[in-house]
Amino acid sequence: MKIVLATSNLDKVKEIKEFLKGYEIYALSEIVKPFEIIEDGSTFQQNALIKSRAVFAKLKEQGLDSEFISLSDDSGISVDALGGEPGIYSARYFDLDENDKVRGKNANDANNRAKLISKLKVLNLKSSPAHYTACIAISSKFGDFTAHGFMNGTAIDEERGNNGFGYDALFIPDGFNKTLGELDNETKLKISHRSKGLELANFVLKSLKKTLVKRI
Repeated sequence: MKIVLATSNLDKVKEIKEFLKGYEIYALSEIVKPFEIIEDGSTFQQNALIKSRAVFAKLKEQGLDSEFISLSDDSGISVDALGGEPGIYSARYFDLDENDKVRGKNANDANNRAKLISKLKVLNLKSSPAHYTACIAISSKFGDFTAHGFMNGTAIDEERGNNGFGYDALFIPDGFNKTLGELDNETKLKISHRSKGLELANFVLKSLKKTLVKRI
């Protein structure tokens, strides 16, 4: 069974490959010509399914639906003091206006973090309880499946560490005194929201693998 990841985020591809070592995994661009997917859902689950279904539809168009399944991840950080922002808009936070509308395509990791820091400073806060959410969606000829993973901790108002990506330099997981940006990859892989979601999703993957082998 081969898995196509519904993402062009190379950091996510690397992290997912490190966790799911028992599978043949491909980045989207290796199998399907990358295309725009409009993520207009209101939850992590909805957006994850939008991506996995869109990629699987492309696989089906190419006659690859018996050989491949698609797997997507939709994840983000939610900060309590900011009313749950940025949430599902984590990757697009810089472009999110005061009316919760995404304007433009200028967001990147650096300016997203800068916006979160500025929002905390406006409230005169150096930190706030926060959590990460990851929804893993799988689409296949046998249906769609999802699993969630979470990681609780604290968002801070200064960047610490250069490891990881996204908001990792601003997030201290519960039980640690270092940010994700300061932790080594092995530790991060054990505790991350994405790993927890993938661990649950792996039960689905194992079942699909057995089913596909039987059919062959």
